[in-house]
Amino acid sequence: MNRRAVRGFTDQHVPREVLERVLSAAAWSPSGSNLQPWNSYVLTGAPLAELKKLAGERVAAGDPWDEREYEMYPPALKSPYRERRAAFGKERYGELGISREDVEARQRAAAANWQCFGAPAALFCYIDRDLGPPQWADVGMYLQTVMLLLRAEGLHSCLQMAWSVYRKTVAEIVSPPDALILFCGMSIGFEDVTVGWSQRRGSHHRQPRVMSMTRAHAIAVLHLK
Repeated sequence: MNRRAVRGFTDQHVPREVLERVLSAAAWSPSGSNLQPWNSYVLTGAPLAELKKLAGERVAAGDPWDEREYEMYPPALKSPYRERRAAFGKERYGELGISREDVEARQRAAAANWQCFGAPAALFCYIDRDLGPPQWADVGMYLQTVMLLLRAEGLHSCLQMAWSVYRKTVAEIVSPPDALILFCGMSIGFEDVTVGWSQRRGSHHRQPRVMSMTRAHAIAVLHLK
């Protein structure tokens, strides 16, 4: 099964029953003590169109981003994470023909996030602000499960922390309880294979990480099985 972030979707309708099937199965994702800390809202049709409209108006007006409720990345990324992020940006914008110096073009490309890259469905995942790192990890497992189940249905997705900077706009549409933090959005739909970036897997493939292990460690692992 090939899961990857797709940044170009057709407007082909995603059936409600497919989304319900995916979310019902994803509810069985693992979580510590079965807390199930995820809270998901799925938009399609008119509500999603309204959200895209409102977000687009904010982008066009140059509205400042909403204050962050969590940091997407540490202020100073260390190696090797810094290099991985830089390589991703270079490849993504290079494929779009945008140079590092063309700030305006980069901003236009980034604005596609808040149009869900054309997708006809979007999921918004929240977590209770009183929960801690283990529960955020549980949410990550849930989101991965959702994305794999979408692939099993012939759909693609793109996880987007970018929506957190327009969290107040999202809240206008989904009306979440105040106790929740918007972690991310997820664009969902059928891939538009005419979009150049979507056709590529890119050079940032995950390579297996080989770890050396002493015989004593190996025996300890075997005992745990």
